[in-house]
Amino acid sequence: MYYKSFYAFDGKIPVPAVIRSYTEADFTELITIQSEAFPPPYPAELWWNREQLLNHVTLFPEGALCVEVNGELAGSVTGLKIRFDPEAPALQHTWSEVTADGYITTHQPDGNTLYIADLCVRPKYRKLGLGKELVQSLYHAVVEQKLERLLGAGRMPGYHLQASRMSAEEYLAGVVAGKWSDPVITFLLRCGRSPVGVVADYLEDEESGNYAALMEWRNPFL
Repeated sequence: MYYKSFYAFDGKIPVPAVIRSYTEADFTELITIQSEAFPPPYPAELWWNREQLLNHVTLFPEGALCVEVNGELAGSVTGLKIRFDPEAPALQHTWSEVTADGYITTHQPDGNTLYIADLCVRPKYRKLGLGKELVQSLYHAVVEQKLERLLGAGRMPGYHLQASRMSAEEYLAGVVAGKWSDPVITFLLRCGRSPVGVVADYLEDEESGNYAALMEWRNPFL
């Protein structure tokens, strides 16, 4: 079981917080958090359900973490292990394929890569930097399990503003070069992630043109 206490900051004010493994006792609240983080018109059937969450804590509990602020659940992150070869031509995949629609039955115990399936923070807590802390807690799992990398595909919600003028690859390169920022990709860069490539038709997402940026954090101890 993972447990880490730390201080988040609300402006200049330290706020006690804890990141820990989530359990079945947290399922109802985790589903509520999904409804707050992804309100309509986001389809309610795409929020976590109890069967998915039970798979998370059963198949790979090391990748099922939540964060508490002053005793209230504020967000969660979920991952699974896969085998990934960055040199293989089959870089393309969908969120549905890699996560088995969130049920993570695709989890491979002998995998070399920790893949992030979901990162979710309650809107009222989003100024505390909790998303970054949750991602960094999964870096701990990568190191502890001697995996090669953490991998995940990030939305590019700013791309629709540039899509008529450039490709998704050019847009990502512009974000990395600092020509413009993107709400998700810039956040991932600040978390220490680096781009691997662009994935087409990753998730139905009009703002991103259904594209996502595949981004990794390499284990520095290997």
